[in-house]
Order: sequence, then structure tokens, then C-alpha cells
Amino acid sequence: MSTQATAPAKDKVCWKEYKLHIAVLVIILLAELVIRKQTLTFSNDLYGSLSIGFQPFVFAMLLGLIAYLAKPIKWVKEEESEAASGTMLIFIGPLLAKLAIASGYSINEILAVGPAMLLQEFGNIGTMIIALPVALLLGFKREAVGMTHSIGREQNMGLIIDRYGFDSNETRGVLMIYIIGTVIGSVVIGPLTGILANVLPISPLAYAMATGVGSAGMTAASLSTLIDMFPQFETQMSAYSSMSNLLTQVDGIYMSILIGLPLCNLLYKVLEPTLGRITKTGRRNAELAKAEAEKAKEAE
Repeated sequence: MSTQATAPAKDKVCWKEYKLHIAVLVIILLAELVIRKQTLTFSNDLYGSLSIGFQPFVFAMLLGLIAYLAKPIKWVKEEESEAASGTMLIFIGPLLAKLAIASGYSINEILAVGPAMLLQEFGNIGTMIIALPVALLLGFKREAVGMTHSIGREQNMGLIIDRYGFDSNETRGVLMIYIIGTVIGSVVIGPLTGILANVLPISPLAYAMATGVGSAGMTAASLSTLIDMFPQFETQMSAYSSMSNLLTQVDGIYMSILIGLPLCNLLYKVLEPTLGRITKTGRRNAELAKAEAEKAKEAE
């Protein structure tokens, strides 16, 4: 990032943005004290009841997004957004410290899990198997490889940029997922965790391991939903989630290099000629990609 792009964030020191602090405080109070946790319950004679819980942080994020986009609070602008982004790591630090302490306290239980803690990283392949066909049906081409080879966090974004270059279609794909995951990932994963924990009769500890996706924000959102549903397992779930998230950040890049990206390219090669041409958008993009490839070949 250029010096010019970072200058506003440096000029506006986050601690001195008192109006911004007031706006955040109002949003938090509204979410925690007024809206609070909301639960949607669906029931029928065939499947029984299904409850989906929405934690206050979901509403806080939505209110913050409204404050930034709709401008009901006039002083929340681009510069304030840049200043606020610098505080994210600091504010989430206490949570990470709590999870780290829980991991250390429950280290014997974590070791007892054995290879399962490492093998859970193969769950990333599931996202690719589901998401790649959907991306192809929507008309994406090589962007789909960057979008679906992983969850698209910082280490995965670095891998794609290093492998294909910053101006490549694959990089555009992973950047889209990175931005979307940052903006709405936590909002989506919390309720989704609640739905899965209600529908699939799997151990809460297994769900806790699954929350370690390599993103502190999404991990916290998912874990808070599980703790609300299974408070008796809070200590164990916090430990499993923290260790899983750490392992994902450490070995996730190797999983992407050795398995995720090669498998995604293989699936793309097999599926794109069929799924990639079902829709009108897919056929048009296929023709454009072919024309660009021929033009690049002629230039060589």
C-alpha cells in the first residue's frame, strides 16, 4: 500500500476520534441492551423445531454497516473507517488471550484428541467441492480458482498473488472473497453455526474445532453461538477452537499449496467445460477468455 493511501489513517489517530467512539458506544448499547439476542424458531410436524440464534454482535455489525453506508451518523466517513480499522486487532486481543489461556489450561484434553485436530484441516476441501460448481454456474472462470481453493484469508491471498501475479483473474477472485469474508463473514457464520448445530447431531466439541477457520473474527462469532447453545462445554470448546484456529493459520498454507490449489485446478479443468457453459454469462465469459488467450499467444 502506498504512503498516500496510509496517510489519512496516520493523521487520524484512532484514540483521538472521540465522535467515532461515541458512535461505536451507541451502536453497542443498542445491540446489547435494546435488540439483544434474537431467536427465530421454525417448527413442523416432520422435522420438529429449529432455532436460529442471532447474537448481539450480528446486529452491532449491521448497525455499523448502516452507519457507514447510509450515513445516519454524519461524521462516520472513509477517514473514520480507516482509523477504526486500526483498533480491530487491539480490541480482539483480549479474546485471543482468553482463548490461548483456555488452550493451555486444557492442553491434556487437546493432546488426547490426537490426529483429529490436524486432520480437520481437510475440511477446507469441502468448501471447494461445494463452492467451485456454484461459481462456475454463476459464470466465473479462472476467478473461481482463487475464490474457492480455500477460505481466502491473508495467507491464501498471498499464495495466489505469488503464484499467479497481482493482476491475474485468480487474484481478483481471492480478493473478492477476502473482502466479502471480512465484511459479512462474521454475520453469516454465527447463525449458520446455530443451524448446523441444531440439524446435525454432532458433538459440540467437533463444531468447536470447525470454528477454527483461520479468521479471528469469524472464529469468535461462531464460537460465541456454540457457547450460548452448550454453556456446559464452554472451557473445552474454547480450547478446541483456539488450537484449531492456530493450526489452521500455521498449516493451512501448506494444505493450500500441496492439496487445495492443485485439486481446485484439477476440478476446474474437469467441470468448467460443462458447468461453465450452462448459463449465458458463462458462455460469454468463456468466449472472452478464449479471445484473450489467443491474443496473448499472438503477442508472444
